[in-house]
Amino acid sequence: MIKMKNILYKLSTAMVLSLGTLSSCSDDFTNLDPLGSTSYENFFQTEQDAIEAANSLYFYMKDEDMFSRGFFWFINASDDMVTGRINSTADNIKNFNMTGDEGYTYWMYPQSYKIIRRANDILLNVPDMEISATLKNRILGEAYFMRAFHYFWIAHTYGDDVSGGVPIVTEDNMFDDAGSYSRPSSVSENYAQIIEDLQKAYELLPLFTEYSSDDLGRAHKDAALAYMAKTFLYWAEYDPSKYADVVTYADAVTNSGSGRSLYDTDQPELDFRLLHSHRNNWGPEYIWSVVSGVNDGSKLPGVALENKGWGKYNGWGYYMPTNGLYEEYEEEDIRRSVTLLKFGDEFKFFGEDRRYQSENSLSGLQFNKYMYEYQFEDAIGTYVNSNGNNPGTIYNVPLMRYAEVLLMKSEALIMQGLNGDEPINRVRDRAGLPPVSNATMDDLKHERRVELAGEFANRHFDLVRWGDAEEAYAQPLYGRIHTDRSNPDSPFNVSIIWPARDFDPATMGVWPIPNQVVNSSGIAQNKGW
Repeated sequence: MIKMKNILYKLSTAMVLSLGTLSSCSDDFTNLDPLGSTSYENFFQTEQDAIEAANSLYFYMKDEDMFSRGFFWFINASDDMVTGRINSTADNIKNFNMTGDEGYTYWMYPQSYKIIRRANDILLNVPDMEISATLKNRILGEAYFMRAFHYFWIAHTYGDDVSGGVPIVTEDNMFDDAGSYSRPSSVSENYAQIIEDLQKAYELLPLFTEYSSDDLGRAHKDAALAYMAKTFLYWAEYDPSKYADVVTYADAVTNSGSGRSLYDTDQPELDFRLLHSHRNNWGPEYIWSVVSGVNDGSKLPGVALENKGWGKYNGWGYYMPTNGLYEEYEEEDIRRSVTLLKFGDEFKFFGEDRRYQSENSLSGLQFNKYMYEYQFEDAIGTYVNSNGNNPGTIYNVPLMRYAEVLLMKSEALIMQGLNGDEPINRVRDRAGLPPVSNATMDDLKHERRVELAGEFANRHFDLVRWGDAEEAYAQPLYGRIHTDRSNPDSPFNVSIIWPARDFDPATMGVWPIPNQVVNSSGIAQNKGW
């Protein structure tokens, strides 16, 4: 488990670093305890300075407004889930009725640029430091990767070829006057910069398997390769020639030498269940995730848990699956029961045998994928955060899995008119399903939806980039409305739980940039918002 320290590393406009060193503890992540400050000019002096600067790149990964909820509010707009309980801000986001002032979706943009700034500081200062070449390469590789990773998220979230990309700030122009940055004419320019950074990261970083246990969770070669594949996949929306690059870099992950593969012991239901648990945090399918621990990490497991957790834990009751997602699964697909709970399904919760029912879920369903750690009688303080206001677990919430790498390859092959059967059927075989022959894009879209449901793989943006969002969102969303929501055996009717929504693909493929950012930077808001 990761034990590298996180520090607070903030640059003010006066170019001052506020640094705090953290003491290690038994948890995966430690809490912040700033101890003092030092001037920018005096900071990058020692090996420890460089290491602390690299550690600071990971600080916002677990932040509630990044990869606990944050970007997930946008994924919640998809047809796979509903907000879960009445919340006007969340409802407006899902209904594409935004102003750019929403608190739920404000922080992702500026906090991504904070990490980009930290990466730029490393890339500006570390090359001239007198530290070991191996350590220098790793730290520079981490900086290139984390800069690219955060640009990846804000580029496709806020950029397109209508309103343009997001401003590109590197170590070469980071000291330009405030307000002088402009938006590239297309997000394709962002994708090109991301690829350039990821290529450098790949060349400098070690393989995941070369890290000691203390450094698990740092950027590594496979993560760089996988995000190159996904960046090219998104870029192919504007330039179909990039599909060939998706295949190249997906294969590079497979052949990297680190043993990336599906977690598959030919026990489909058990395999998929254990895949989504702390027992496979660093398993063969791991590519990139939110490193989480009993005291801190991604809150997503608790956010998607039954509101108030049946009186045993402070679940937040958001992101409830739709009946449409439930019906998408083939009847024999074992992934459905691992991914979703429906009324009457048996599960363990804090040592108690239960049958699922919910007096809170708007859809009558819940994501089961993140619930493994809640099953144990002694879960609190061992597997689950004792603070219900920070309801994470020790499961590292996945951001990129090897299964997605295979599905990206299959999609890219199909889009080139080639045969994508082999990679898609590897994913289906792990699920205990028969192979498909001459897989089509409909097959691929189905497989992405059921394999990656409820994950940061981003179902909403899949619909956008495929050109399917307008049609999908013109349909209402359905749930299972039970006559007695306290009774797991009560009958239900499939009823509308979310009305059809208007989606304008000309402008709504991106989200509004926070108005505070627009006002302070002088960049143009996305058109139509």
